[in-house]
Amino acid sequence: MPARIRDLDHALFAAVAGRHWPGAERILPWLSHSADHGRLWLALAAGTALTGRPGGRARRAALRGVASLGAASATVNSFVKWSFRRRRPLLAAVPAVRHLRRQPVTTSFPSGHSASAAAFATGVALESRGGGTALAPLAAAVAFSRVYTGAHYPSDVLAGVAIGVGAAVVTRRLLAPRPLPAPSQAPVPAPRLPGGRGLVAVVNPVAGTSESLHVLRTDLPRAEFLVWDQAAGSLEQAFDEAARRAAGAGGALGVLGGDGTVGTAAPLALRHGVPLAVLPGGTFNHLALDLGIVEPADACRALESGDAVAVDLARFTSGAAPGGRADGAGHAGHFVNTFSLGVYGELVEVRERWRGRVGAWPAAVLAAAVVLRHARPVELTVNGRRRSVWLLFAGSCAYTSFGGTTPRRPDLADGRLDTHIVHGGRWARLRLLLATAVGLPHRSPVHAAARVPWLRVTGIPPGTVCAFDGETAPAPAELLLDKDERRLTVYRPLPLG
Repeated sequence: MPARIRDLDHALFAAVAGRHWPGAERILPWLSHSADHGRLWLALAAGTALTGRPGGRARRAALRGVASLGAASATVNSFVKWSFRRRRPLLAAVPAVRHLRRQPVTTSFPSGHSASAAAFATGVALESRGGGTALAPLAAAVAFSRVYTGAHYPSDVLAGVAIGVGAAVVTRRLLAPRPLPAPSQAPVPAPRLPGGRGLVAVVNPVAGTSESLHVLRTDLPRAEFLVWDQAAGSLEQAFDEAARRAAGAGGALGVLGGDGTVGTAAPLALRHGVPLAVLPGGTFNHLALDLGIVEPADACRALESGDAVAVDLARFTSGAAPGGRADGAGHAGHFVNTFSLGVYGELVEVRERWRGRVGAWPAAVLAAAVVLRHARPVELTVNGRRRSVWLLFAGSCAYTSFGGTTPRRPDLADGRLDTHIVHGGRWARLRLLLATAVGLPHRSPVHAAARVPWLRVTGIPPGTVCAFDGETAPAPAELLLDKDERRLTVYRPLPLG
């Protein structure tokens, strides 16, 4: 550090130490201590998760804040502190009443408390300006408390704040939904529905869709929105009736809900020969994102112009032979995104039990912690070979990544299942987690992947849970996974520009 800057830094520290701050002796040391290891910010995030509306902006803001805090803490503590090795300030000039009960033992530059405070407040602000504004004074007080208590020099705090803000911005870019590049498959004909004319959409009210529904009703005034009433019948019956009406009007079947709701609608749209319009607004919207539908305006644009693509509809059938038809072979279920056996089914069940209380993303984190601790491998026979597996995963079409770590599908009609098996065995769980942490899961020796037209699984133990598009059900003793011979027409907006 240049001598002039070091001298200014020491002078500012001495000025803070030598000045009397009325009322601060009781508040700031306590506040600084409460932020140790991010506890203050994690408590605020947990409170928001417990009291906020599921799928609402407050919960999303808390998630962004925690993710930003984690990124900032990892940056500061992994290599930055150990790269500078700056000593802590001498406490002789700081009144004893301000001293922390437990003095920090790590190096001084930069301030981890300041980085965490700035990261959490900025992460919240990028999702909710009001929430960030409310947190800003608290974050500033925590940062100032580090100089006030003699834990850091002012430059340590400023550097920590800069790292925290940067971590929040980068984290937002990584977590933000991104539309795919230009479609890699040819468009297919679909009726143009100006103003939503001929669109009959079923709304699943348990999927947190109220905000999107308001926008869609405004932008599609000629569409018909039917809010599903559980007392009036099953969701499948509601979609069957809506698809019948859409076919009579020469329009399309719309679905406003999560991925499980979309998976219920898709085979009924195919049965009645109508296109499907996936409207964003559910808890998870993976198919919508793969279609390039991030906001309601994206879906409206596709309906107005009649832009659509063909989409594979995958299925799982009990007792069918490879290449055989599902009819007469056992119950056929369908999925538009993913199917799995093993640990993921248990994770989904735990997540759904907690989702109504704490929200989707906190429930997913909690479920992962519970399942990874208690789950055990499952013995299965896959295409005639007996295996011990933690997870058998099949995606409808090949998954890849664009602009971040979120798996995406550029081609939704490649005729293949993207299959992955995580093997059991000694240390398999730990080795997979380590490989995933460094971004190399496909190179893990406990992980195998292949793209196949079908997959046959037999010898499934009783009580095994299967998960498909976020839903769960008891798995039968044997299953065939393959693709429906027909493809579904789904609206997909062309990229702007």
